[in-house]
Amino acid sequence: MTMMLNKVNLEMKIQRVRSLTTIISAVALTLMSSVSVAAEKPNVLFILTDDLGFNQVGAYGTTKIKTPNLDEMAANGVRFEQAYSGNTVCSPSRVSLFTGRDGRYMSNNSNTVQLEEIDITMAHVLKHADYDTALFGKYSIGSKMGVTDPLAMGFDTWYGMYSILEGHRQYPKILWRDGVKERIRANEGGRKGAYASEIFTNETIDFIKQDRENPFFVMLAYTSPHADLAVPKQYSDMYDFPETPYLGMQNGEPTDKYAWYYPEPIERPNAVLAGMVTALDDYVGQLIDTLKKTGQLDNTIIIFTSDNGPHDEGGADPEFFDAAAPYKGQKRDLYDGGIHVPMILHWPEQIKQGRVDQTPWTFADVLPTLADIAGVNLDLVPRVRTNGVSIKSILNDSPIEMPERTLYWEFSKQVGDPNSGIIGDTFQAARRGDWKAVRYGFDADLELYNISIDPNESNNLVLKEKKIAKEFLDMFETYK
Repeated sequence: MTMMLNKVNLEMKIQRVRSLTTIISAVALTLMSSVSVAAEKPNVLFILTDDLGFNQVGAYGTTKIKTPNLDEMAANGVRFEQAYSGNTVCSPSRVSLFTGRDGRYMSNNSNTVQLEEIDITMAHVLKHADYDTALFGKYSIGSKMGVTDPLAMGFDTWYGMYSILEGHRQYPKILWRDGVKERIRANEGGRKGAYASEIFTNETIDFIKQDRENPFFVMLAYTSPHADLAVPKQYSDMYDFPETPYLGMQNGEPTDKYAWYYPEPIERPNAVLAGMVTALDDYVGQLIDTLKKTGQLDNTIIIFTSDNGPHDEGGADPEFFDAAAPYKGQKRDLYDGGIHVPMILHWPEQIKQGRVDQTPWTFADVLPTLADIAGVNLDLVPRVRTNGVSIKSILNDSPIEMPERTLYWEFSKQVGDPNSGIIGDTFQAARRGDWKAVRYGFDADLELYNISIDPNESNNLVLKEKKIAKEFLDMFETYK
C-alpha cells in the first residue's frame, strides 16, 4: 500500500513538472515572438508623384480636388508642413532623393543630371539590411543599361518608364521590365486602354502580395499629374469646373511653349488634372487596402510626396487650383512653391496618433533615415556619400526636436526649350529656421524672407536684416 501511494505521488509530481515546463515554454515562446515582432524591420512603400502641388491634397488646405484616402492617411500619420523636395524639377530632385545629397554635393543641378556608376542609392543601402527592392513607374535618371539602370542601382526588379520623355505619356506605348522593352498594345493605334498609374499600382500590389522572408522596399514613382493631361473618364467626370480648352497642336501650330511635347487638345483640362490627382488617391487607397488584407499595414512605412511643385504644361492651370498655396512660385522656381511639397508618412507600428509636424527637412534626408530605421551603418557602406540627416527621432508619438540646420537648393535652368540641354542661369536658395534666401542667378541680387510669416515671399528683408543676409550671401558664394 505504501509503495502504491509513493508511486501515485511520484506520478503527480512528474505531471506537475510537465505542466510547469509546458507553461514556461509557452511563456518563453510568447516572449520570443514579441521580441521578434519588435525587432522586425519595417517594409517601406515610397510613393513619389510627379509635379503635385502642396495645396493639391485635401489635408493641406483648400483644394477643389477630392483626396479622401490621402486625407485619412494624413489624419492617422504625420502630415509634414515644412517638407521640401530635392529640387524644383524632376531629375535633380530624384537624384537627391536616391543618393541622399542636396545641391551642395551634386555635380549637376540641371534637369540633365543622371546617376553615375559610382553612386550608391537608398536601394543599395537597404540591400545591406536584407530588403527585397523594387521600382515601379518613372525612372529617368540612369540611361546606361547595365550600368545606371535600376537593376544596377540596387533594385531587384523594376517595371516602368526608362527615359524622362517616356514619362510624359499617361498612356504609354512601351514600358520596360528588368531592362527588356515591352509593347503596350492596348495603347497602340490611337487606343487608350492601359493607364500608366493604374499599371504601376497593380504591379506594386502584386509585389506586396508575394510570399517572402525579407522586408520589402518599393519605390512607386507615378508619372501623374505631370503632363500630358490624361485620366480614365470615371475620374474626370467627377468634376465640373469652368474650363478653357487646351488646343495643343490642333491647328498645326503650337498654341503655347509646351504644345510640341503635348500636342493633343483637351476639352476640359481642369477636370482632367483634378481627376488625375483623385485617381492617384484611389490607387493609394487600393495599396493601403492590400497591405491591410495581407497583415502588413501596421509595420509598413508609407511615404507620400511629390518631386517638385505644380506645373503649367499641356493645359494645366496651377492658378485655378491655387496649387502651391500659400507659397509663391511653381515648378522651375526656387521660391517655396517650386520645392515645398506635400509629405505624408504613415506607420501604425510607431505612429499611433496622427499629428502635424513643423520640422523642416528635405529629400536628402530620406536615405539616412531609412538606413537608420533598417539598422544600416552608413560609415560601413562603400562609396556612400550623403549630407542628409536621419529624421528617425521624429517618426514616433514622442518626437525629439531636431537641431536647427541649413537646407540648400541649386537649380541650373536650361535655355529656351526646357529640355534643350543648354544650361543658362543657376538659381540658389537656402533655409535656416524661419529665414529663407533666394538668388536667381550668380550675379543677381539676394532676396531674404521670413518664410514663417511671409510664405508668399513678398517682403524682401535683405536691407533690414543685413547680418543674416550676409551669412546667406557668403554661403551662396561658397557653393556657386
